[in-house]
Amino acid sequence: MSLKIAFLFACLAAVSGAAVGYYLRVLVSLGKKGSMELKLKQQELQAEEKAKKIISDAETKAIETIKEIRVEIKEKEEKLKKTEDRLIKKEDLLDHRQTELDKEVEEIKTKIQEIKKIKEKVDGQEKEKTAELERLSKMSEEEAKNRLLDIIEKKYEEDFLVRMQKLENYGEERLEKKAKDILSTCIQRLGNAVGGDVFSTTMVIPSDELKGKIIGKEGRNIKAFERVTGVEIIVDDTPGSITISSFDPIRRQVARVALENLIADGRIQPAKIEKLVEKAKEDINKTIKDKGAEAAYECGIINLDPRIVHILGRLHFRTSYGQNVLQHSVEMTHIAGMLAEELGANVNVAKAGALLHDIGKAVDHEVQGTHVEIGRRILQKFGASEEIIKAMQAHHEEYPYETIESVIVQVADAISGGRPGARRDSVENYLKRLEDLEGIATSFEGVEKAYALQAGREIRIFVTPTNIDDFQAKQMARDIALKIERELKYPGEIKVTVIRETRVVEFAR
Repeated sequence: MSLKIAFLFACLAAVSGAAVGYYLRVLVSLGKKGSMELKLKQQELQAEEKAKKIISDAETKAIETIKEIRVEIKEKEEKLKKTEDRLIKKEDLLDHRQTELDKEVEEIKTKIQEIKKIKEKVDGQEKEKTAELERLSKMSEEEAKNRLLDIIEKKYEEDFLVRMQKLENYGEERLEKKAKDILSTCIQRLGNAVGGDVFSTTMVIPSDELKGKIIGKEGRNIKAFERVTGVEIIVDDTPGSITISSFDPIRRQVARVALENLIADGRIQPAKIEKLVEKAKEDINKTIKDKGAEAAYECGIINLDPRIVHILGRLHFRTSYGQNVLQHSVEMTHIAGMLAEELGANVNVAKAGALLHDIGKAVDHEVQGTHVEIGRRILQKFGASEEIIKAMQAHHEEYPYETIESVIVQVADAISGGRPGARRDSVENYLKRLEDLEGIATSFEGVEKAYALQAGREIRIFVTPTNIDDFQAKQMARDIALKIERELKYPGEIKVTVIRETRVVEFAR
């Protein structure tokens, strides 16, 4: 019985505990729901406040922006108003000036009419006076003038003749003295020494052991060097030196620079020789350009085409009768400038004509014609002025003297070339013979290069192997020798060597 009661009490306790737990759970749920609603309410209130603040700020900013825009509009309206007022004033001023100009034009027209009337009246009075004088003297105006001149001429004829003769003699003496003074002054101011060019260059080498390297095995190096440069290398017993010989100074300079670079490098072989010779040619081309620019700058000649300046620089390596042509041209330019200044001629034209008078000699061995004609074509091609061309073209009297500057250039040329020691005739003849020798060789079809060596006693001709075979090369050597015999005069004999070389190059990669 007691167990049943105890079990009953336990059941009641469990039921009552479950009921209390459920009630407590309901209370907790209601509490949470209330707190969530309260939080949502707070967030809603905060959002409304934030929206009101944003709207308020936007309204404030919009009001400020509207105020700024109104201020800007007002300023622009004021500026436009001022501009409009200014334009109105200018328009009024222009109208006023136009009115004044119209009045002045009308006044000028009126005065012109008055002047015409006065002139007509004066002319009429002059005619009346002339007619009255003619009536009284019974002679016309022309007859009266001739009569008066006849009387004066007869009366003072002897005095006129004596006076004219004195003036003529005195004028000739003064002009001759003035000309002599001008020429002597120019010569005295430019009386510098003249050095003749030579045809061989002696190079100092560090040791005689280099001579063997330069010659190479079986002469391979020296032959390759002579072939690509066109000069003759003379290696003799003279200690510490070798000689480069060539009549062409440009070739000689290229060979000298290339040989110096080879000695400095130490590796003397055919491939290296060809590479350094090409580099030496580039260096000499740069020297030519610099020399032309220096000559133009020294003489004060500006605005020349760069191509003319480059061709002018080639004259640094050109000689005429043993005289350096570029130095001769610069010297002539100074003389021509002094003469032109004394005579009142165009100094710039005279100086430019003198500087460029021998420019044809830079390429006369490559182009047909005299150096004067070649020079004219060069200057015309590269846009030199007609005055400069006229000044330079008459210095050998191939063209007439069209301007005073052309006479000045010819006189300056005679002064520069006629001074004692300036030129050597034999040198020019020697150069001409060597140039003619090479010209004969290059006139044959298939010839690539030709070099005159050993003072013209030998000529080496390189032919294109694809165009000339061995039989044709042999026949060409004979034909060239026969043509030299027919056209040239020379002592002794000339050795003609035709070289046909086939070279194949491949690269291993």
